Order: sequence, then C-alpha cells, then structure tokens
Amino acid sequence: MSTAPPAPATGASRLARRGSRRGDDGFRLLTRLAGLTVLVILGLITWSITREALPAFRQEGLGFLTNRRWVPNESPGIFGAWTFIFGTFFVSLIALVFAVPASIGIALFITELAPTRVRRVMTFVMDLLAAVPSVVFGLWGVSVLAIKAPDFYEAIGSPLSAIPGLGGVFGGPYNGKSFLTAGFILALMVTPIITSITRDVFDTTPRGQKEAALALGATRWEMIRGAVFPHSRAGMIGGVLLGLGRAMGETIAAALVIGAGQSTGVRLFASGDALAARIANEFGEAEGTWRSALIGLGVVLFAMTILVNLAATAVVSRAGRKG
Repeated sequence: MSTAPPAPATGASRLARRGSRRGDDGFRLLTRLAGLTVLVILGLITWSITREALPAFRQEGLGFLTNRRWVPNESPGIFGAWTFIFGTFFVSLIALVFAVPASIGIALFITELAPTRVRRVMTFVMDLLAAVPSVVFGLWGVSVLAIKAPDFYEAIGSPLSAIPGLGGVFGGPYNGKSFLTAGFILALMVTPIITSITRDVFDTTPRGQKEAALALGATRWEMIRGAVFPHSRAGMIGGVLLGLGRAMGETIAAALVIGAGQSTGVRLFASGDALAARIANEFGEAEGTWRSALIGLGVVLFAMTILVNLAATAVVSRAGRKG
C-alpha cells in the first residue's frame, strides 16, 4: 500500500510560514531585549550607588563591614555597618519565626479544610493585608504595640531570664521599641506573601495523590505530610525566602519600632537598628562622607538581597530535583 507524496506548498502557505517565522524571530528578539534591559538597569544601579559610596569605602576599608561603631558626628566620622547588618538579619529571622508557621497553617486551612465560602473570605483578607502600606503597620506598632509591650515582655522575660543560658536572650531592659516588636510587625507584613505563595503551591498537588493516600487509610494529616508537603517543598522554600527578602528590605515600619539602638547581642527586648531603618532615619541630614556611608549601607543591603535571591534559587532548584 503506497502513500501519495505530500502536495507541494502553495505560495500562500509559504508566505504564511515565512510570516510566522518572522513573528517568532521578532518575539524572541523582544524577550531577549527585555531580559537584557533588566540586567542593564541592575548594573547601572549597582555602578551608580557604588560610585557614590566610594568615599566611605576608601576611608573605612574592610572595617566598614566589621566595625560596630557608627559615629558620624566626629571628625573624621566612624562608619561601621556590622551593627546594622546584624540587626537586619536578626529582626528578619524573628519575623520568619512568627510568619512561617502561621502562613503554612493558614494555607493548609484554606486549601484542605475550609468550606468554599470561608476559603473565599480568607483569600480576600490575605490579599487585602498584602496591599496595606507598611507605614500603617509601623504607625500601629509605634502608637499601640510599643506602648503596651514592655509590661508583657517583662512578664514573660523575667522568669525565662533566670534559666541558665537564656538570661542574655530574654533579659532586660524591656523596651517597647525593640527587635521583638519590629520582628512581630514585619511578620504581619510578610505573612500574606508567604501564605499566598504557599496556598498556590498546595493547590498544584495532584488530586489523585491525595485521594490515593486517603484510600490507603491515611489520616488527613498523614496525607498532607506524605503527599502535599513533598510535592510543594520547593515552592514553600521559595515563598519563605521571598518573605525573608521583603523583611530585610523593609524601611518605614522597621524604622518606627526597632528603637535605633546599636545592640549586636541576641537580645529580643533590646533596641536595635537595621540597614534600611538607619538610611531612612539619617539620610535627610547627612552630607559628605556621612552621606556616602549611608549609600554604602544601601550597597550592602543590595548585595545581601542578591545573595538571598541566589541562595533561594539554589535551594529551590535542589528541593525541586529531590521532589
């Protein structure tokens, strides 16, 4: 049984294929230009802020990263970023300690337990919280939480500080504007972001895997642990690290409630400071090398954010391969 050879392409079909090829080439060129534009913009930002920060980098050298003292009013000023680097990481980790369990719990409730009507309401509330300006959280923190927090901090900190090894973490003085207050405010801000990403990832778990686990006699928690979590591991990690990046870069809310201290100890109730908060508090009055040092803090924060994103990409890729 023989098959007839394909009919030769007509002029119209050749023109259509040529036009389709040109469209694909044009689309490919536009996407490449868009990607290169983003890289060029990031490169220009890095070059410009690094150039502005060079006077401070030249004056302090490696001490800009390792020195704990920040005294801009002396002549010459002393500019050490270590206190603010520590504060940025510390308050961000506190925020994640509060936000991650709450976000995963809310996402599981929305996707696995909540009725349809409740699911819609909670999804709307989470999206609404993500849209609230950070200054609103900061004002609530400084006008309400920071005023009422010291008595509560003392009530829980005094008994724990008597335990060997915990005295430094939970010891006084008990300040309303502190690492813990700032961490709690940042947790409120990053919880909607982590929840939204985690909820979307949980929704991608194949229904067949869930039903198979339940059919084999697994409880709902065993089904979640054996089917939902392994499938969603990479997305959960990505959401957590995205929340970490948001917490590290937050400015106004942290500046209002962190206290502007220069503590580098792991003390929850002590006043501290962060990179973005220090820039916001001092940039308006800074000049000369002081201004360059503040821009240098921005360079450090920019580099930290890039490193967190690179780490997130590596961790998500590795978790995805294991999954």
